[in-house]
Amino acid sequence: MASNVTNKTDPRSTNSRVFVGNLNTLVVKKSNVEAIFSKYGKIVGCSVHKGFAFVQYVNERNARATELERMAE
Repeated sequence: MASNVTNKTDPRSTNSRVFVGNLNTLVVKKSNVEAIFSKYGKIVGCSVHKGFAFVQYVNERNARATELERMAE
């Protein structure tokens, strides 16, 4: 399981972080977010807040893969 923390202070990690919006966090839990987004790469952090989440990957390439697939939909 990934950490509850995403690294917002390290400028190098900004590009490896993905924002996930429009979440019903009464139903969707951290484990659900991790299960869905782990197919794009190793997750090192995941923080779920009311209505949104951040997923921190080990590198930028994994984060961009999520965006490319969402754009293709």
